Amino acid sequence: MKCLVTGGNVKVLGKAVHSLSRIGDELYLEPLEDGLSLRTVNSSRSAYACFLFAPLFFQHYQAATPGQDLLRCKILMKSFLSVFRSLAMLEKTVEKCCIALNGQSSRLVVQLHCKFGVRKTHNLSFQDCESLQAVFDPASCPHMLRAPARVLGEAVLPFPPSLAEVTLGIGRGRRVILRSYHEEEADSTVKAMVTEVCLGEEDFQQLQAQEGAAITFCLKEFRGLLSFAESANLNLSIHFDAPGRPAIFTIKDSLLDGDFVLATLSETDSYSQDLGSLERHRPVPQLQAHSTPHPDDFANDDIDSYMIAMETTIGNEGSRVLPSISLSPGPQPPQSPGPASEEEDEAEPSTVPGTPPPKKFRSLFFGSILAPVGSPHGPSPVLAEDSEGEG
Repeated sequence: MKCLVTGGNVKVLGKAVHSLSRIGDELYLEPLEDGLSLRTVNSSRSAYACFLFAPLFFQHYQAATPGQDLLRCKILMKSFLSVFRSLAMLEKTVEKCCIALNGQSSRLVVQLHCKFGVRKTHNLSFQDCESLQAVFDPASCPHMLRAPARVLGEAVLPFPPSLAEVTLGIGRGRRVILRSYHEEEADSTVKAMVTEVCLGEEDFQQLQAQEGAAITFCLKEFRGLLSFAESANLNLSIHFDAPGRPAIFTIKDSLLDGDFVLATLSETDSYSQDLGSLERHRPVPQLQAHSTPHPDDFANDDIDSYMIAMETTIGNEGSRVLPSISLSPGPQPPQSPGPASEEEDEAEPSTVPGTPPPKKFRSLFFGSILAPVGSPHGPSPVLAEDSEGEG
């Protein structure tokens, strides 16, 4: 196999490698007649990613020499990532990149042709492997969203980098809601801050989903795909089913295709109903979170059913109840007291224990601003006598 990448496509290739490095530690490189395939899967098989670069993406592409079979190899992600470590350097100095796969020496040769005649050659060792292929069908998913990657990229900016999972759902009025997900411990009394971002239906090019549908997936892998799609100015499509079923993220272009398959948490329908009514619960005076801990985040995921030679199973052993929000009525606005005697004012604190009297509640905020009733409006009297020599 031999291929040649020139111009700005070198940076696009490097961006794809950076996105794949967020998922797996090994890179599966497979030349095909349809183009060069780069795939990876994480150790728990809860995330799978694939980029397919069409032959038109390269200035020269040869899948195999005549009379030889197609080769496929597996290399360490860190080794291949080191070639494209600095994206700024690729854009400024690298003019073209040549990738050759030599089966006899078991070496993957990556040569960077830089300005002023400088050439950087990387000889990477690899292992022969079977083809890594996930079986999935986006058309079988009942819910689908499509929007520019820039819109979704700006939507995930408010979430902290330490956040592991995010919930995507359809709220009231067909609003797409992104909400941070936190698993609370049974003995934890600290309430985590919840971040929520709402997008209108007009921000999406296509929106086919029912109100109340919601899934929870890993944010790290999602950000990796968003960074690549946003840099290439591509649209991102999200296909998903019920909670616990894998979500499929796809990008399409004339020169490349990208598919990310991420596992989702198995959740109950009560959270979907709560997500559909988030807009009614937005002014929250008091939060009361109740959750049931689950031993494993992805114990009920059936992402493995999408891998070849594995049967499809949907786990129904355990379920997770996500934090629900219950509202309690806030303090009622104080009523202005009418004219009453001092004896009635002194008897007010004994009405409801722990409730501040309306009169004191008012003075708490306005006592330092308003003048007391009946205070003289004229100048204050001078109480000190004139000193000697004045008069």
